[in-house]
Amino acid sequence: MSLKVVRRLAAETLGVGESRIWLDPEAFERLSMAVSREDIRRLVHDGVIRVKPKKGVSRGRARRVRRQKKKGLRRGPGSRKGSRSGERKRRWIMQVRALRKYLKMLRDRRIISRRDYRRLRGYVKGGMLKTRAQIRAYIIEHGMARRRI
Repeated sequence: MSLKVVRRLAAETLGVGESRIWLDPEAFERLSMAVSREDIRRLVHDGVIRVKPKKGVSRGRARRVRRQKKKGLRRGPGSRKGSRSGERKRRWIMQVRALRKYLKMLRDRRIISRRDYRRLRGYVKGGMLKTRAQIRAYIIEHGMARRRI
């Protein structure tokens, strides 16, 4: 009798898949002689046929991702889902409003020209200039200031 049939009978008897059945290679003779389900049960009792343990899915990768997220990694724009709503958008709006107010003040005090004001406003909108310090440095660096800031 083929060991394929023995494996199938053992799987049915023990209620597991065929891949989880272990057949003792030393007892080939006894296994090939097994004909009935009763023979299979006897071989299971003798330890010639055993059930292999279940293979679980490793949690290693999940733990690694969790650790990386704790460190602040995997939070770039490619990992974000959903719209840019909520906290990030509110923060951006507040920041842009503050910078525009600052630019308006510079224009009204005639520190920068109207033309430079328009250009800088575009830079703020585009995210090139993100802080007052950057605006100040840019104005000085490019000689836009009519008088001291």
